[in-house]
Amino acid sequence: MLDQIVERMQSALASKAFDGSLKFDCGDDGVIVLADGTATTADQDTDCTIKISQDNLVKLLTGKLNPMTGVMMGKLKVSGDMSVAMKLGKLLG
Repeated sequence: MLDQIVERMQSALASKAFDGSLKFDCGDDGVIVLADGTATTADQDTDCTIKISQDNLVKLLTGKLNPMTGVMMGKLKVSGDMSVAMKLGKLLG
């Protein structure tokens, strides 16, 4: 499942710039790291970490979960550099 998400993000990164590094931490399901113009499931330190379940990550990426609503409802938790998380919208849009 995460591998499919990484493939989609990789194609988005090919056409759009993303500065900084970001990690989606899906707990036991694994991580997705966006850094240096690539998407990978290899864990590393990043500027910003978003803790989110795999199901909610899919909803977030398909537009079924609003990021602000997700934070307020506790469905995702952002730590680190918030400005990096804000840039994610441009990448996904």
